[in-house]
Amino acid sequence: MSNEKNYCKEEEKFSLHDARRKFLKQSSALAAVALATPVLVKAAEKQLDEKASAYFEKQPLNLEVNGIAHQLSVEPRVTLLDLLREQLHLTGTKKGCDYGQCGACTVHVGGKRVLSCLSLAVMQDGKKITTIEGLAKDEELHPMQDAFIRHDGFQCGYCTPGQIMSAVACVREGHANNEEEIRQYMSGNICRCGAYPNIVDAIKEVKEKGGTI
Repeated sequence: MSNEKNYCKEEEKFSLHDARRKFLKQSSALAAVALATPVLVKAAEKQLDEKASAYFEKQPLNLEVNGIAHQLSVEPRVTLLDLLREQLHLTGTKKGCDYGQCGACTVHVGGKRVLSCLSLAVMQDGKKITTIEGLAKDEELHPMQDAFIRHDGFQCGYCTPGQIMSAVACVREGHANNEEEIRQYMSGNICRCGAYPNIVDAIKEVKEKGGTI
């Protein structure tokens, strides 16, 4: 008999606990609804809140990428890297660390190297951008691309686009006068395969040959 009483008490406690939990959930939901505007409630019901927010937040953006003009509409939070890869489908620029530490996302903005993962797309309005896809002319490789191939300046190849973009900038900036200087000004680009000696040799060769880089 005592066991039955204990069982009934436990069942009663569970029911009260369950009822209290449901009450709290319902109260929270009602409070949220009461505080929200009718428009937001309607959007939430249709699961369009995220889409509606994105629509109203988007800003016009004009860019010239690899010589082609683009009129775009982007959210203020979109990075230049995500814009290039996801909207313009220029996937040569790689997403590595996403914290500006590996250099795989390096592109040129106005002729200067930029870490596209740390740069907001809206900040580049009206600027000229060059990615790895824009270095070659038709089927003729850029001198730096050719040098990387001949000196085997890559292994897995994931960091290579960023390495090449930085290498081109390194020469243009006048920071490729010797091996030590090249290593210093290329230090922001990490090669996990360890092809650094070959990368340095490629840059040295392009620098020594001169010509338009």
